[in-house]
Amino acid sequence: MRTLRYVAIGDSLSEGVGDLSWPDGTPRGWTDRLAELLAAHHGTLDYANLAIRGYRTVEVLQTQVQPALALDPDVVTLTAGMNDILRPRLDVAALRHRLVEIVAPFTAKGVRVAVVPIPDLRGVTPAGRMLQRRRLVLNELYRRLAQEHGMIPPTETSGTVFEDRRAWAEDRLHLSELGHTRLAVAAAELLGTPATIDWAGLPEGPAPRRTLRTEVTWARRYVGPWTWRRLRGRSTGDGRTAKHPDLVRLTAERWETAGRR
Repeated sequence: MRTLRYVAIGDSLSEGVGDLSWPDGTPRGWTDRLAELLAAHHGTLDYANLAIRGYRTVEVLQTQVQPALALDPDVVTLTAGMNDILRPRLDVAALRHRLVEIVAPFTAKGVRVAVVPIPDLRGVTPAGRMLQRRRLVLNELYRRLAQEHGMIPPTETSGTVFEDRRAWAEDRLHLSELGHTRLAVAAAELLGTPATIDWAGLPEGPAPRRTLRTEVTWARRYVGPWTWRRLRGRSTGDGRTAKHPDLVRLTAERWETAGRR
């Protein structure tokens, strides 16, 4: 039996933005954490991560699908669509078509594909109310991918830690260390690895309060720069490359070719 092969594709969530960094400065993220959990469960794992922050579905389709297929994976995780629904204009039919083109080539080969649904962000960020309708549309597209193209049905996030501000980084767009850790455990459970913690449960104590001061500070530090990049046609992914474009061998003890400890 060959070593299990896991490939992560998608955007900043799969790249690991918001989590702690490795010594070389790359973000760890839930996909690296998931790879470690799978390696511990199976004894060894081959892992690649092609995700790049800022990518929409069109960029994932154009730059990541074929390289991922070439790695002959057994498992693929996908985060794509959030950057699409953040844009002023959204063509739902085109988004659905691109998601099918991303997922179908993998499931047609028997690859297990898991996607991360978008949780209810109304309690996390003011933008959550504006995104509510669109995120429900996107999650429905994910469910249709599971029904029609054999993708693993997405996990329900209602009432879980992912609706708590502590699971999110200061920018309220990316997960925090807590969020990445919990997502890794949830994904591992979805893929058949026993959960090591209650990934859905809320941390002890009350969540931080949102006040006028916190909202103004957040808008100045994050909303303003994000809006300015959009107006200039720039993306945080411009000029970036994937952090693990080739398969890396993991064992339960260490990453053998990436210097991870």
